[in-house]
Amino acid sequence: MAAATFPFTPSLLLLLLFFIFFPALSFADRCLPNDKTTLLKIKNSFFNPNVLLSWDPASDCCGWYVVECNETTNHVIGLTILYDQISGSIPDAVSDLTHLQTLRLKKLPLLVGNIPPAIGKLTNLVSLQISWTNISGPVPGFLSNLQNLMFLDLSFNKLSGSIPASLAALPNILEIRLDRNRLTGSIPDSFGQLPRTRPSLILSHNGLSGAIPASLGNVDFGRIDFSRNNFSGDASVLFNASKTTEIIDISRNKFEFDFSLAGFMAGSLITLDISHNKIWGNIPLKITDAIYLQFLNVSYNRLCGEIPTGWRFRYRADNFDYSSFFHNRCLCGSPLEPCKP
Repeated sequence: MAAATFPFTPSLLLLLLFFIFFPALSFADRCLPNDKTTLLKIKNSFFNPNVLLSWDPASDCCGWYVVECNETTNHVIGLTILYDQISGSIPDAVSDLTHLQTLRLKKLPLLVGNIPPAIGKLTNLVSLQISWTNISGPVPGFLSNLQNLMFLDLSFNKLSGSIPASLAALPNILEIRLDRNRLTGSIPDSFGQLPRTRPSLILSHNGLSGAIPASLGNVDFGRIDFSRNNFSGDASVLFNASKTTEIIDISRNKFEFDFSLAGFMAGSLITLDISHNKIWGNIPLKITDAIYLQFLNVSYNRLCGEIPTGWRFRYRADNFDYSSFFHNRCLCGSPLEPCKP
């Protein structure tokens, strides 16, 4: 059977030649001039790194690597720079990307300086991530200007000073990550006013201290991680059977409270780590109602009494082993030594 043939008209030939010799003119440039100018300023401030080689002034910035544009308005709404040797500090020019919704600067070890006030002008931001960098200085209070913010991740930096109380004024926040920094001071009492939308609060691996504000009992957290700090006193406010928290990690602090009075989120709790504290009392039987519990560590405390039996696990096949309970004052029962009469 002969192959089908198509007429090759002069007009078709001209169209083909146009696409070959003028490819840049073959597609509409969606990029808004102000956005392109701003992006080129950002590129220049970072000393024209390899990751931004595609940022050619002659091409459409909506097609540039790590840039995202709105499909309707063509405004730049996303900038994500990851895993590169970008050097310098965050440029003030970033504030001219006024429609930016997502800004991610991650795994950039040569990124230094403070978080500039320019970030506080990006009032359309929904997600801000500056992590795994050498950014230093304080956690700025002007971040509370970002009233649309839902995710704030400033982890794995060299931030110091205290946590600004104003962060509690973010009405839509779902997650605050300040872990792996050099923060000091206490958790602001204002954090008891965080929105009731199961926010996650991750503050681990800092130098934070003091007592947990009683006001945190007003919040139904999705995840709490206060581990590896210098917190002390009573943390029982975090344990309430009426809440829906999935992860609680308060390990490696100096907490002291009666664990026998703790309530457990039977329908949600997945991870519980209270190890390396000075917590006393017994392990309440009602912990066995936490059917979704996958990880438990109460070791290195001052707990006593018999370890509960009759766990009602939904997804875990085996009971917790020795490492979940050892180094307590007088805990007994399987998997530890049998209780004495």
